Amino acid sequence: MSRDFDAFQKQLGITFHNVDFLKEACTHRSYLNENQDWPFSHNERLEFLGDAVLELVITEALFKAYPDDDEGHLTSVRAALVNYISLAQVARDVSLGEYILLSKGEEKDTGRAREVILANAFEALLGAIYLDRGYEVVAEFIRDNVFIHTQEIIDKQLFKDAKSLLQERAQEKFKTTPSYQVLSESGPDHHKEFLVGVFFKDKKIAEGKGYSKQEAEVEAAKNALEDVK
Repeated sequence: MSRDFDAFQKQLGITFHNVDFLKEACTHRSYLNENQDWPFSHNERLEFLGDAVLELVITEALFKAYPDDDEGHLTSVRAALVNYISLAQVARDVSLGEYILLSKGEEKDTGRAREVILANAFEALLGAIYLDRGYEVVAEFIRDNVFIHTQEIIDKQLFKDAKSLLQERAQEKFKTTPSYQVLSESGPDHHKEFLVGVFFKDKKIAEGKGYSKQEAEVEAAKNALEDVK
């Protein structure tokens, strides 16, 4: 499976001194199982580094841009900027998904599994840029591609977790508190998927799936928020 990493560098607007860093950042662990002659490691060490770089750059940018906001608010905004859903979208924006090397099985994954792969690979990409081009280059890249979404997150109150935001809106508009109920469970015990419904009194508003009850509840709350403006 080939990837045009020269084209990817042009899309990123970053020319690597050593393109091997970029190739490693795009290598998912599963790919190595089917391609043992691939000369690069998987991207998890770069992901570890990129996660730390991302947090520092976003923290610094928030600290400077919002001098009157307290630590708690800034922490919530930062969490919304760097969660896997936000990072997966940024990864798509920079076309990262077209260059990730995956096993045939992982290539078919959709939904949350694909989002997590994209988010992790984006952090690995940041680690690669940091190692190859240094802090200033990766910081500018993060500000241009991640921090740019800060005001939207604040305006739409996306920094609040979905369940809390839904509860506020439900109490304000309908004078009720949402409740959550497991509708079904599927899959083996080690990888069980839950389907949860969120209810206003006896009326089901939305459903959500997840690999834990809490995750499914959050997804149900997010889906409900689409209807409860």
